[in-house]
Amino acid sequence: MDVQPIIDRMNTGLFINGQWRDAEGGKTIDVINPATGKVLTSVADGSAADAEEAIEVAGETQDSWGRTAPRERAEILRRAYEILIERADDIAAVMTAEMGKPLAESKGEVTYGAEFFRWFSEEAVRIDGDFTKSPDGSTRIMVSREPVGPCVLVTPWNFPLAMGTRKIGPAIAAGCTMVFKPAKLTPLTSLLLVEALVDAGLPAGVLNVVTSNSAGRVVTPWMESGIARKVTFTGSTEVGIGLLEQAAKTVMNTSMELGGNAPFVVCEDADLDKAVEGAMVAKMRNIGEACTAANRFFVHRSVSDEFARRLAERMGAMKVGNGLDEGTEVGPLVEEKALNKVAELVDDAVGKGAKVLTGGKKIDGEGYFYAPTVLTDVPEDSDIRIEEIFGPVAPITPFDTDEEAIALANETEYGLAGYLYSENIGRAMRLAEELECGMIGLNTGLISNPGAPFGGYKQSGLGREGGRVGIDEFLEVKYVALPRG
Repeated sequence: MDVQPIIDRMNTGLFINGQWRDAEGGKTIDVINPATGKVLTSVADGSAADAEEAIEVAGETQDSWGRTAPRERAEILRRAYEILIERADDIAAVMTAEMGKPLAESKGEVTYGAEFFRWFSEEAVRIDGDFTKSPDGSTRIMVSREPVGPCVLVTPWNFPLAMGTRKIGPAIAAGCTMVFKPAKLTPLTSLLLVEALVDAGLPAGVLNVVTSNSAGRVVTPWMESGIARKVTFTGSTEVGIGLLEQAAKTVMNTSMELGGNAPFVVCEDADLDKAVEGAMVAKMRNIGEACTAANRFFVHRSVSDEFARRLAERMGAMKVGNGLDEGTEVGPLVEEKALNKVAELVDDAVGKGAKVLTGGKKIDGEGYFYAPTVLTDVPEDSDIRIEEIFGPVAPITPFDTDEEAIALANETEYGLAGYLYSENIGRAMRLAEELECGMIGLNTGLISNPGAPFGGYKQSGLGREGGRVGIDEFLEVKYVALPRG
């Protein structure tokens, strides 16, 4: 598929106060196709001055936007949803070209990401409050929920559409203005998202977008502006901690979706067909480049060999190639640095005694490809048991008791997602309660859903996105006391 004509007609500048324009000094960033290592196009490389202008516009627009009718905000989101669905093929092709995932997965992300706009279009008209009497009967207590104010949105490269809609959707529904920093590796999909919102009728100044080669150069002025009242970030725990430190200086509202190290637990009474199928989804969705990806496989010793054999057979048979090519099931990793990290983790584990059932190596040729890999006998001191892999590698460790499985699963500072397979519902629910994760797939490898709260425990973040609680992150509670008179 030739995606270049779509890219050539795109807006690739900054978007501030309803206008597309060049960055200060006309600087640009190259966007690379990870399947070929070649330049797709260039986008604006925003400066600190560009960022300051964007946050000032967001601040100036907040009052008028916050007073718009909920139905008006809802209709904009609904139209944006419909536009994304209409343009799904083009958006998916661009996403695959800049990020690498197979075209079928990119189309799936457009559908999934668009659903956040539909979901929050429905939530916009359901922002409620409360009206009660005080316990002594002397006062009427009126509670309302108001927009938190201008928001800083920072998204990652691995789900460039869905991570944008998951933040922009509730912000629009709540009546908040925004400044938005897309990931430098995958800005094109985010810019197509902005185009959809503009065409849906989003007023000038509500969403202001600054692409940049340096996140700090853009985000720091926003955090220090005194204008922003909310920051929502998806990315590494290390960067999230830095943003929390900055937010503390102005006591800024925060929500953070950070790192993951998801356990995948298979009990001896699990249906192995279901478990292997779920493992393929939980591990290989997005080439394993997902914070929810199954990272550590803990399988009961009695079924460990059989599970490993079946999983290796399935993963080893997957077609690796350019995501735009028909039939491709595994695309390239997003950049050379990511490829090298995966290789280092596997090499470390193998060097310490792990066995390779399939894969275990880079794939020669252009692009950043790593073979789908299954490892067994993974030593406890291997880096792959500790670090997030973000690639198509499944390390398997056997366990003997439920208590051991839970201890292994919880032996991490992260607690975003977990997966659990057992045909005994009582046992499954008990183990699910003991897993220290914000989200658990019980006999399923797919947990992400716009109607469900997304977020984690421990160093995997703060707050929740999506679901009925997702809009709460963008609202403040206001209480008015009314004497009975």
